[in-house]
Amino acid sequence: MKNVLLALITAMLFLGCANEDSIAVKSKSVVGASLEGLVLSDQHGVSHSLASDTKRVVFAFSKDMGHLSNDFFNKQAPNFLAEHDAVFIADVSGAPSLIRSMFIMPGLRDFKHTVLVIDDERTAASYRIDTNSKQLLILDVDNYIIKDIHFAATQEELLTAL
Repeated sequence: MKNVLLALITAMLFLGCANEDSIAVKSKSVVGASLEGLVLSDQHGVSHSLASDTKRVVFAFSKDMGHLSNDFFNKQAPNFLAEHDAVFIADVSGAPSLIRSMFIMPGLRDFKHTVLVIDDERTAASYRIDTNSKQLLILDVDNYIIKDIHFAATQEELLTAL
């Protein structure tokens, strides 16, 4: 009886730890898709949704691209993103929650620009384009609808895309 109970608990433990990467999610980063329902918190915990006049949405899905973007935006005026009708979104979902809460989020709070944060892997996977996940994903948007998709890997390319 103990062996059956132990086996059952072990099986439940492994099922509960199933890797969510194997779950297919529908891509939301496609031309013609709407971003109207996208709601994320910023680095201060304030919830934001996209405005209808947003023209560019910049996603950073890797640590390197997050640093590149934050370095770039930190050199600009505090209202640079707003002046360019743009928002910046950083995916931190890959980091363990302890690392996020102790290091990443406090570090993001130091920036003068708004950083919207994806902390859920399913949400990140729905916007990430895996073939270019090591670059910035830049969506051109008109009234919430994605009109074009660009990628950038340098600050110069980011400036040009904005």
